[in-house]
Amino acid sequence: MAEEEEAELSDDQKKGIAKWFLVNAPAGEIQYVSKDLKLVLNDDDVYNEAASEAFPVYNKSHLISLKMPGGFGDVLVTSYGELQDNEYLDPKTAQVAIVDHVKQACTKVRPATDEELPSAYVEEYRCALEAEILKYVAEAYPKGSCSVYCTNGKGVEEPGSDFDLVVVIAAARLSPQNFCNGSWRTIWNIEFKDDIQKLELNGKLLVGAHYFEEGNVQLDTKHECRDSTMFQESYFKLSDNTFKDLRRKLPITRTLFPWRSTRQFSLKREISEELGIGK
Repeated sequence: MAEEEEAELSDDQKKGIAKWFLVNAPAGEIQYVSKDLKLVLNDDDVYNEAASEAFPVYNKSHLISLKMPGGFGDVLVTSYGELQDNEYLDPKTAQVAIVDHVKQACTKVRPATDEELPSAYVEEYRCALEAEILKYVAEAYPKGSCSVYCTNGKGVEEPGSDFDLVVVIAAARLSPQNFCNGSWRTIWNIEFKDDIQKLELNGKLLVGAHYFEEGNVQLDTKHECRDSTMFQESYFKLSDNTFKDLRRKLPITRTLFPWRSTRQFSLKREISEELGIGK
């Protein structure tokens, strides 16, 4: 009986296999995998097609951080900041990074347009949250990056409408010379439901580790959590705005209330005078 000849893989099959290996490469190792794949395939056309499709998926799923030219700092490559092919918003600097996915490099930067940025109302919340996240990441992650995006309702101009923010935190510890690499990725979705004064929080934590000295051991784990709380923003500014608005601009006495010298009014002093205490 003649031995059956092995069927030759089609170019599409080769590309599919190559994409799988690239997309599933451990943190920080896709360039090593791509170098070996290029040698195995021995077909530049098939490799280039596979790489052009796989690298964007890998970069966004691993939330890689790239240095922007011009001293603007780093930009996170995420689906939340993706404006169009190869363009990613950095909310901290209001810049848009043009990314070469295969080279994993930022090639150019341009200012974001007004349409690409949140309204001033939403930006106030986004900036406040980002400031706290930056402090946390600086303390908790030796080499961490973070960003806060508005993913829904970025055109909201005043209270009364809902909007969503997403907090992205990414950190990687790459040490291939010691045969180990690892990454930490956290995504927090925050929904501001203004009509019911409620804030809903959904979190997803992704941890990956690869140890390959005299072997090949990988760990990939995911944990999800959620919580909710009530927020009453009207009380935050009660002493500055709301309380003043509750009072008549010019009371019946025709005398304006001296807001700058309220210490002259003392409940204890008035009670003492009424009761004759201290006379």
